[in-house]
Amino acid sequence: MQKRPKKLLDQVREAIRTKHYSRRTEQSYVSWIRRFILYYDKRHPKDMGTEEIENFLSYLATDLKVAPSTQNQAFNALLFLYKQVLRTDLGNNIQAVRAKRRRRILTVLTREETRKTIAALFDIHRLIVQLLYGAGLRLMECLRLRVKDVDFGNHQIVVRNGKGMKDRVTLLPDSVKQELEAHLEARKRLHEADDARGCGRVYLPYALARKYPNADRQWLWQYVFPAKSLYTDLNSGARMRHHIHESSVQKAVKRAAYSAGVQKRVSCHTFRHSFATHLLEDGYDIRTVQELLGHKDVKTTMIYTHVLNKGPKGVRSPLD
Repeated sequence: MQKRPKKLLDQVREAIRTKHYSRRTEQSYVSWIRRFILYYDKRHPKDMGTEEIENFLSYLATDLKVAPSTQNQAFNALLFLYKQVLRTDLGNNIQAVRAKRRRRILTVLTREETRKTIAALFDIHRLIVQLLYGAGLRLMECLRLRVKDVDFGNHQIVVRNGKGMKDRVTLLPDSVKQELEAHLEARKRLHEADDARGCGRVYLPYALARKYPNADRQWLWQYVFPAKSLYTDLNSGARMRHHIHESSVQKAVKRAAYSAGVQKRVSCHTFRHSFATHLLEDGYDIRTVQELLGHKDVKTTMIYTHVLNKGPKGVRSPLD
């Protein structure tokens, strides 16, 4: 009996997993490709090309008024579809209307605002935000930390597969060490109880689960911030414990900022901005800050130099 060909979106998922892209990238690419197909009344992408892609991207910019980063994400998803799945070269002639890039001012907390907001948090959310601010971590980088990535002896945290699939090393704040060690001791007891019930496994990236069959039960591979409840893995059927969901941290931060009376729009990423800004205020070299943040280009880190006697903060008003 002849096997039915795989559906297009299943082919896309398979190609993305072969490239070891993140699960979030997979979800995003599949979503954009689906929207592209629906925009053209379910025509197959192999029957379309450059003109249809240009029209779709222009529609996003002119009708939906999406941000440039959103439009680029849609473009990258379609580029992946045609290059990696349909094996079609689109060339470099995509002439779509580009979304207008707006210059945004980053939200940065003062040290007092940072202290008050963190003080308004509780338990695991407080510890997570302390690491976001104290180590300059992105939210998902923090939530995906494994026990083996926290090096108390060398006072450092190893970030695996950060943005751009890059690893980096950042600092482990001394002020959270004791609390973090106590947290891990409690989580280790939870893992041991899970393992005794046959539920002590954790998701491993790439082919590590096949290469090291028992690694997913080892304490070193467990998440630093595990979820409260177990879930059933769709592939293996095993009961596992994932990391805490990012939405719970985001909601906690929003509540804490309001409770602390901070009159700014505060998100989890605001603490990373504040980390970089406060280091530069303290006189640390911008290259050092670049390495800690994991920026590929120092130009990205330069957005924080507005604190260095430049711009409004370095100018004295004639009224004064």
